[in-house]
Amino acid sequence: MTDNNYDASAIQVLEGLEAVRKRPGMYIGTTDVKGLHHLVWEIVDNAIDEALAGYCKNIEIIINKDNSITVKDDGRGIPVGIHKKTGISTVETVYTVLHAGGKFGGGGYKVSGGLHGVGASVVNALSSSVVVTVYKDGKIYEVKFENGGKIKQPLTVVGECDKNRTGTTVTFKPDADIFDTEIYDYETLKVRTRELAFLNKGLRLTLRDDRKGDSTTGETFIYEGGISEYVKFLNKNKTPIHEEIIHLEGEESGVMFEVAMQYNSSYTDNIYSFVNNINTHDGGTHEEGVKRALTRIINNYARKNNILKEKDESLTGDDVKEGLTMIISCKHPNPQFEGQTKGRLGNSEVRKIADNVFAGGFERFLMENPDEARIIVEKTMTAARARVAAKKARELTRRKSDLDVVNFGGKLNDCKEKDPSVCEIFIVEGDSAGGSAIKGRDSMTQAILPLRGKILNVEKARIDRALSNEEIRTIITAFGTGIGEEFDLNKLRYNKIIIMTDADVDGSHIRVLLLTLFYRFFRPIVETGHVYAAQPPLFSISHGKTIKYVLNEEERDEYIASLNPNTKYEVKRMKGLGEMDAEELNETTMDINKRVLRKITIEDAIAADEAFSKLMGEEVEPRRQFIEENAKYAENLDI
Repeated sequence: MTDNNYDASAIQVLEGLEAVRKRPGMYIGTTDVKGLHHLVWEIVDNAIDEALAGYCKNIEIIINKDNSITVKDDGRGIPVGIHKKTGISTVETVYTVLHAGGKFGGGGYKVSGGLHGVGASVVNALSSSVVVTVYKDGKIYEVKFENGGKIKQPLTVVGECDKNRTGTTVTFKPDADIFDTEIYDYETLKVRTRELAFLNKGLRLTLRDDRKGDSTTGETFIYEGGISEYVKFLNKNKTPIHEEIIHLEGEESGVMFEVAMQYNSSYTDNIYSFVNNINTHDGGTHEEGVKRALTRIINNYARKNNILKEKDESLTGDDVKEGLTMIISCKHPNPQFEGQTKGRLGNSEVRKIADNVFAGGFERFLMENPDEARIIVEKTMTAARARVAAKKARELTRRKSDLDVVNFGGKLNDCKEKDPSVCEIFIVEGDSAGGSAIKGRDSMTQAILPLRGKILNVEKARIDRALSNEEIRTIITAFGTGIGEEFDLNKLRYNKIIIMTDADVDGSHIRVLLLTLFYRFFRPIVETGHVYAAQPPLFSISHGKTIKYVLNEEERDEYIASLNPNTKYEVKRMKGLGEMDAEELNETTMDINKRVLRKITIEDAIAADEAFSKLMGEEVEPRRQFIEENAKYAENLDI
């Protein structure tokens, strides 16, 4: 059917910053808390670019009392002259024109993290107020914007300063009409600030929170050792097997490469890669080149020194990565990222450059440090032997057909539907709760897997031992994705994996053990949002014929306060999952129209890894320290 009114007048043209306000998600991804914090990094990235160019030594980030953000740097200061193309000052141009900046080959920056030149203008478009102050040539310049980028005060000289002082200070307040929340989280800002300090050797970054009322000095991050100190930080809850952190760097064809690495006694690898300070969480050609060289060089060294015999199988990529903590930092003048989130580097030439730079440096280290080299190779050989043993155990987890693994020996009660997009699996604590869940489920789309006791802590076990654990094998088989190099997210048999445990200490422990398993063996299912925790209610409030279930004391009190003062009501503490009958369990925890699920997310994989290593790893001291520091929050723990 044709719309007769569809003509030229129906085509809307959004000019200036109007487009950003109309579709903010296109520019910052989301308008939730993640997008809110993204604004900070758009401004900080501009200061970092000055640091990468060699002109900035100090950056300060301040959360002001009104929850606005101030970012100060001592770089060259944004140019204040009239821009030839726009006819307005360059400062105003940068903050009001999309794709205006020093990152498009005009000689401004050789290497830049903010690639599209939209950062400053996007922040302006999504803020209720922005003030930019520039220190340059002995003068203090200031321009003010309001209501999404409208000029409140044109660039004006507002004072004088020392002629040697340079830099830019930006204060902005996010627009409450755009964002779901306006409250900044200090810890979120701290993690990224510290990461930027690690990635930019010698750069001083200070984070301060003035909302506390005393304008404290904040925290300062500066690492002269750069990414080597990053590796040391990541390994602080682990046991390194060689003392020296291996640091390699080089440059080829204008691409700068830096790698820091150290092996530890754990069984998992932690390899994080960055391009121009951007975390390439999906890897890319720089990461592929380093991994390829790592496998080749260790194999060559092991055979040359008769540690690996000619008759032996070659070590695989997984073998040489076991227990490896590595940071890869690439600085590229023209990076080509795949995907809107810049999660993967696509430049094909970088693969060979990364291989060359890493291979030369790592080979030299092994030759000059034979004791450390032997320790590293022995670690990889042990991993290889475990891999062979694990391969046999893994055969037991392969799902060939429904007939081969009917109910997995009576454990899994599968659903009838075969379309994974509508299926979900409940991993339930104990046979008793499992029995109620089986009776109370929707058998068409809900599968039930009862656990008998607590599963193995995989943080302390190599893969071969983990795969000898019957409960873990059953979980791997049920999911259908495989693990390790065979992992395939497309084969996941359930859209939702729901952990259903009691809200007591034992239930929490089982939940953490399962999350450790998922994080180490099935990380993509967590990263892509397939893992949930069921939220059984803590109280039921009955009045008349109405029964209201609530999750905690706060909800209980709020609901009671909302009742008519004359209403007679009864509050009951809910029983554990195993004590609920099928109808009660369905109504409170499983019915898709009534239940509450908590999605398990990994906002920061590095912080998540640190938490798992600290709480579930071999080292006792970090865990003891954590308990001592956080015991005060467990005063009302339900034991």
